[in-house]
Amino acid sequence: MDTLEKQPCPICGKSTCTLSEGEQEIPYFGQVAVFGMSCTDCGFKKSDVEAIEPKEGSKFTYEIESEDDMNVRVVRSSEATVKIPHMISLDPGPASNGYVTNIEGVLNKFKDTLENARDAEDDNTKKKKLKNMIKKLQKVIWGQEKVKLIIEDPTGNSAIISEKAVKAKVKSKK
Repeated sequence: MDTLEKQPCPICGKSTCTLSEGEQEIPYFGQVAVFGMSCTDCGFKKSDVEAIEPKEGSKFTYEIESEDDMNVRVVRSSEATVKIPHMISLDPGPASNGYVTNIEGVLNKFKDTLENARDAEDDNTKKKKLKNMIKKLQKVIWGQEKVKLIIEDPTGNSAIISEKAVKAKVKSKK
């Protein structure tokens, strides 16, 4: 991993930002470039993952059925939408980050998002709904409930790496 320290931060402008870039081989996916940026002064962080070779837009669907599924590798670029249908969706945007993790890591990101929403919610009905969604995600992590995980990426830089994952083409980003 190559790093450049003491770079100007795009948020606070101070020379306290570290940039990193490297390549990584991900089995069944290929060579990827991993980029990162973090500022020690203001706390800004940004990361992304891109396939070295261009790929077609893709959609991966994975049925999470057991605790064993928690270890399945997930690659998500900042351009991808990650969702559990009828529950939660993380859409791409300027603050979106790419990452390499596993299904448990993705579910924990969803759980953190729901917990933050619950803690900020004043409406008791909405708060209760968020609590129930958090409980359901925890049961999925423990292998007690089933859900579908979908990653849709117009750049093709995302994947769920498992023979059990169903891959479909989607319109590529121009």
